[in-house]
Amino acid sequence: MTQHAPTGRPSLSALSAPLAAALVADVVRLRLGIDRVAGATIVDGGMAHPGGLEAGRRIAELCMGGLGRVTLQADTRSDRWPVQVAVHSTDPVLACLGSQYAGWSLSHKDEGGSFFALGSGPGRALARKEPLFDELGYTDSGDHAVLVLESGTVPPAPLVERIAAGCGVAAERLTLVLTPTASLAGTVQIVARVLEVAMHKVHALGFPLGHVVDGIGVAPLPPPGKGFVEAMGRTNDAILFGGTVQLFVTGPDDAAADLAKRLPSTESRDYGRPFAEVFATVNKDFYAIDPLLFAPARVVVTALDSGRSFHGGHLASEMLDRSFGGAEGAGTAG
Repeated sequence: MTQHAPTGRPSLSALSAPLAAALVADVVRLRLGIDRVAGATIVDGGMAHPGGLEAGRRIAELCMGGLGRVTLQADTRSDRWPVQVAVHSTDPVLACLGSQYAGWSLSHKDEGGSFFALGSGPGRALARKEPLFDELGYTDSGDHAVLVLESGTVPPAPLVERIAAGCGVAAERLTLVLTPTASLAGTVQIVARVLEVAMHKVHALGFPLGHVVDGIGVAPLPPPGKGFVEAMGRTNDAILFGGTVQLFVTGPDDAAADLAKRLPSTESRDYGRPFAEVFATVNKDFYAIDPLLFAPARVVVTALDSGRSFHGGHLASEMLDRSFGGAEGAGTAG
């Protein structure tokens, strides 16, 4: 299979297919589960099967369409939360916005109940259900599709069939990876979006995406929350209060400096409280939250034309302690 899309850029479908096959082949070692719905492969990343950190790391790389590298490493910035998730992409625009971003709204309702999830991953570029792909000028083709769903329930067969049809592939060539927010794998793959969150805000701020050459990000790994809201709060806070991203851009220095100033989460009107508290304040209406909140805590923008770097935002370790489990002393429960 060619690794180039019709536009001459990398094919997310081609690059992700072997990653999906390897994930399925390693389900026993990774403590994942496999099921079939309407012929499609369903990977259980934390429902009936426990999954784990390595599963989450590999799912995160799969979610980036084969254009990202995710690692777990020591975080020397904190004596309480010693592990961080590091993310790098050779093509942050395509890997993050064209693949990893959760932009495909998937829902189904019948007499048996309802299902809703946001789809992320390389299959989005095959379906092109979002205007974003026209802005990116990107089209992909392929006979295998992969989506990652932050969900604790299995999508119903009619929806699975619609997803396959939307991607233009046979259901037997569709892989859906399910990672509940409160699972270990879900925690890793969400925190691994630290670079994607930055890229999404770069786009929202109107900075030219073609000027972003490279990017890397890190964020602390939180303990999984007890339920969906706590887990969602902790994974968001890891990025909002503990995430650092460095972008390498072309163009004038004043544009790079302005991006560094406006990009961090600290610039949002909703900054200053753990995400779960903000969520409760708006009566759990996700769309009532300032969209500019979703960004890393600290950014460095390096202007390649001049070699100068511009800094914005700051880390907030005390907010991480509040979110992740209090600020108890050494030797006590976190």
